Amino acid sequence: MKITTSLPTHDLNAVGAAAKQVEQNGFDGVTTQENRHDAYLPLAVAATNTQSLELRTSIAIAFNRSPMSAAMVAWDLQAASGGRFSLGLGSQVKGHNVRRFSVPWSAPAPRMREYVESIRAIWQCWITGEQLNYQGEHYQFSLMTPNFTPEPLPCAPPRILIAAVGPHMMRVAGSVCDGVLLHPFCTRRYIENTVVPTLDKALDKRGKTRDEFEISGGGFVATGEDDESVQKMFEWVRQRIGFYGSTPSYWPVFEAHDLKDLGLKLNEMSKKGQWQEMTKEITDDIVHLFAAVGRYDEIAVAIETRFGGLVDVVSCEPQMPKHVIQDIQQITG
Repeated sequence: MKITTSLPTHDLNAVGAAAKQVEQNGFDGVTTQENRHDAYLPLAVAATNTQSLELRTSIAIAFNRSPMSAAMVAWDLQAASGGRFSLGLGSQVKGHNVRRFSVPWSAPAPRMREYVESIRAIWQCWITGEQLNYQGEHYQFSLMTPNFTPEPLPCAPPRILIAAVGPHMMRVAGSVCDGVLLHPFCTRRYIENTVVPTLDKALDKRGKTRDEFEISGGGFVATGEDDESVQKMFEWVRQRIGFYGSTPSYWPVFEAHDLKDLGLKLNEMSKKGQWQEMTKEITDDIVHLFAAVGRYDEIAVAIETRFGGLVDVVSCEPQMPKHVIQDIQQITG
């Protein structure tokens, strides 16, 4: 099992040293999230300050950028890192697309399929010199001249992974991507009964095996050096479950545990701004459904119980001790 951690994105001047430290500590890779800051820029700094660390956006928001823009920055990051970059994309929800980014909204799964397909078509044009001609409902690309074609890569193009929760986006991941980025709002039962069967069916139709596809994430990790530190993380996870659980798009996970009524209640409370009260609705048993929990001397076993045999990559905090990282890396995905 691979283990990743996140990079600081608020200060680009600190990224180089942080990435070097993560690499020295034995992590397999680093991720960036597009929240308050751009997801790509820190990875450019990390690419030029590390030698072996895998780099991925987890995630960069897709629809606020043209696939051409995403193709260009991913190509450059792959070149700078010598083949260590993976392009992780997510659709975001309607409100953010329309009201924060001012881009039109449509059914996200069909659009994401075209987004990935068009990026691959652009890269194929750059690799072979063949005419660019991608014609979809949402994206059309037919112009590429030598002046705008980047230099060849010294390696294969980046892998493409997408964030998915529901079955529609999961099928897109299995059909056209190299991997899926599961949301932390996920349980082992949901992965076993919904995620894996959906992916297996799509991969089989595509003629690929599970070994050719990466499953990343799918839960929280609450750990620390002592019980007090673990409890602090446990309470943070409780708050996140209450927050995410109020959003209808995440309710299929609740439904797998007959908890849809909880989702409905959280949704109503969120509309009233009852954020603290929402957290209190999440019992300890529910937190354990969503998280691997334990001190550093316990967490490898907890992660194997929670994720083992299903997931290829988990994410932990950067302060994780090196010997614990090594124990987690021995787990079979």
